[in-house]
Amino acid sequence: MSHTSREKLDLVNRTKKVIGQLESVLKGLNGDEQCSEVLRRLASARGSINSLMAELMEDHILNHMPQNSRSSEEAAEDIIQIVRTYLK
Repeated sequence: MSHTSREKLDLVNRTKKVIGQLESVLKGLNGDEQCSEVLRRLASARGSINSLMAELMEDHILNHMPQNSRSSEEAAEDIIQIVRTYLK
């Protein structure tokens, strides 16, 4: 990945936030907290993961695909593969 150091720091910090959110989910499960609270934490983590993934997908599409794709068909196939992976 060819990100500026500031962008990279932002992505790393966002990833650490997701890790913290998932640790909070684990703590809630181990602590027998109410399901609604654990689900709320899990939904927050999912939102953070989706946002981080969207950011990386956008970066890949804008900055890496034009350099790596030899044709519009190849670029389309790359986008399709990214979306399929994302939607699993």
